[in-house]
Amino acid sequence: MQRTVLERFPAGGPRGSRPAEEFAAARRGEGMAAEVVMDLEQDAFLVVVPRQPADGAR
Repeated sequence: MQRTVLERFPAGGPRGSRPAEEFAAARRGEGMAAEVVMDLEQDAFLVVVPRQPADGAR
């Protein structure tokens, strides 16, 4: 499954701070299927959505 990255957040935020989760929740409130995944190589949280196929593609 291909996904589009909406935003990146560093993993080293203050304890109890979850900006990636808050950003994803706001996008879900707008009707987007946003979720948070961890990029271990970059040590970052990514907010992603499923990539939409181009018009006419299946």
